[in-house]
Order: sequence, then structure tokens, then C-alpha cells
Amino acid sequence: MKIILLQDIAKVGKKYDVKNVSDGYALNLLIPKGLAVTANASALKRVEKLKLEDVTHKKVQEDLLLMNLKAVEGATLEMSEKANEKGHLFAGVHKAEIIAKMKSDKHIDLLPEFIVLEKPIKEVGEHTVEIKVKDKTAKLKLVITAA
Repeated sequence: MKIILLQDIAKVGKKYDVKNVSDGYALNLLIPKGLAVTANASALKRVEKLKLEDVTHKKVQEDLLLMNLKAVEGATLEMSEKANEKGHLFAGVHKAEIIAKMKSDKHIDLLPEFIVLEKPIKEVGEHTVEIKVKDKTAKLKLVITAA
């Protein structure tokens, strides 16, 4: 069955890709959970429009972040997370948490692909997080304390 992905799905494809998957996988998992739609003519037109909007939105975000990169450079974000007595966090700090904190504290909107974070942060302390837009980078300090 031909489907259009509405989100990135591991081992299947990226958002807005047209993929051929088994009928059961599409009808029992992907479509009911809102992860995909069947690929017909009207859906393909709608997806092309969404893809174009997505590209323009990303371009605008890139341009805004390039202008605000100096504000990000050297900024300090403080987060309080649950941790054990050894300083290991119960839940790692992911890109989404960093984005939310950046938006609430610094009023700067980021997209996840601009944050260079190889794996979630799982330790209390000071961490350096790199923000990369095109060929320019900025580093901010993330201070995580135990709650």
C-alpha cells in the first residue's frame, strides 16, 4: 500500500516521503495513529503544499536564528531535573527540553535540527550545547541541578 508519512519514522522514512509498506502495517498502525495517510492524488497535492510551507518555515527560522546567534552565544540556561544521589538524571535532557527552556527564558525559537546533541544529557552539572546554523555555530552553557 502506498502511503505518505506525516512524521519521521525509524526504518521507514522521513516526513512527507511516499513509501510502499504492507497493508497491515499501514492500516493497523500508521494510519490510525496519524503517522501516515494513503497516497492518492488529493493527498499528494496537499503534501506538496505542506512540504513547501515546511521549507519556507525552516528558511525563516534559519534567518531569524542567524540574526539572534549573538544572543545565543555565551547564554546560560538553568534547568532543575530529578536525579539520584550520584548525580545521574532519571530522565535525560533532550533537544525538546532545551528548545522549550530557550523559548521560555530567552524568547528564541529553535528547530531541533539546529541543536548539535549526540545523545541526551544524563548528568547533573555544566554542559556545553552547540547551536549550528548553516556554517555558523554558537555555544551556550546548560546548567543542570538536581531537584
